[in-house]
Amino acid sequence: MINKHKTGMITRTANHLKSQIGKRPLVLVGLMGAGKSTIGKRIARILGLRFCDSDHEIETVSQMTIPELFAIYGEQEFRNLERRVIFRLLNEGPLVIATGGGAFMNFEIRRAIRERGLSVWLSADIDVLLERVSRKNNRPLLRTGNPRDIMKKLMYERYPVYAEADITMQSRNIGHNILARNIIRTVDCYLTAQREFVLNED
Repeated sequence: MINKHKTGMITRTANHLKSQIGKRPLVLVGLMGAGKSTIGKRIARILGLRFCDSDHEIETVSQMTIPELFAIYGEQEFRNLERRVIFRLLNEGPLVIATGGGAFMNFEIRRAIRERGLSVWLSADIDVLLERVSRKNNRPLLRTGNPRDIMKKLMYERYPVYAEADITMQSRNIGHNILARNIIRTVDCYLTAQREFVLNED
């Protein structure tokens, strides 16, 4: 049975968040397997916004898969294309963007997201990440050795940088809609606190 009270509350929170976001995109960052695309789609649906997966946009623009891009042109050329695609998406008004795992490591992308959008890091434990990525065979970075060792290295290198995101949320094996709603509430509280701080400063 649908809890009408809870549904009404999340609808009001979603509407309030949309008014606070304005034209800024909501950008999800994190490692592969963190749930950026799955959760991002649900957040977008609840907010009534468009959803974009930057990797899918890259594949559309290049007419190649991510593994093909890595194999033919190498990681650096892929990162260059990724930067151009994300810069374009950041200028397309309010929407929810799921970024690739390495995107936020680029200083220019981080700065652009900080200036034009609002970032949410979906943090997850290694066992959760490995269980999720094992379902697909489209992760070029995991093809070069032991997946657990590679994931540990990526976590060591990237988690301190992901921590620069505006908001951190723990991505656990709970219902996707529950996590999406938790993120919406958290982002709304974050923006409300920011606005109140500015008003108090004035």
